[in-house]
Amino acid sequence: MNILAFTDPHFYGAINSRLIAKAKKADIVVCAGDFTNFGKNFNKLIKDFNKFKKPTLIIPGNHEEGEDFSILKNNKKVKFLHKKSIVVGDYLFFGYGYGGFSERYKDLEKIIPSLKKRSKGKKVIFVTHAPIYGTKTDYIEWAGHVGSKSALKLIKEVKPMLVICGHIEENFNQIDSVGKTVIINPGDKGKILKV
Repeated sequence: MNILAFTDPHFYGAINSRLIAKAKKADIVVCAGDFTNFGKNFNKLIKDFNKFKKPTLIIPGNHEEGEDFSILKNNKKVKFLHKKSIVVGDYLFFGYGYGGFSERYKDLEKIIPSLKKRSKGKKVIFVTHAPIYGTKTDYIEWAGHVGSKSALKLIKEVKPMLVICGHIEENFNQIDSVGKTVIINPGDKGKILKV
């Protein structure tokens, strides 16, 4: 499966045509949050995700705090993945959005046991806005490691094959691993990931 993954594009009025062109090479599109600038043009951008013409999974970033994602309720192509899992073939995608400023997310940690059960026999792909604590995706020179310890706990217990994260734009295109789990911040230009 080819995944077009991107994060933190902060679109100003429309989805970038280069990303739409890249989506032609993908089987599925994944956005790890912050697709708006503090909610500006939210409803238009949500509709624009249909331009990918591929199944598309989105989670909110901190820039989408307070926005109403119920607009996606009946959308056949674009799915809201926050605190949800979606099975695509042998793959289970699980999303956790918003935030990016906290080490611990108790609600995420409470989900881990049920996610472990649901993921048996599936290849798990974890999509989170928050970078993963202690990796290249969460390091800021002036502050050190600032990522999510809750997301790290999920990785250690669920053992996803892939994590797509964002939030820290200085770390676009960083790749790291925890055990056998590959962690990537795909950046705003998007990357085709072969899984």
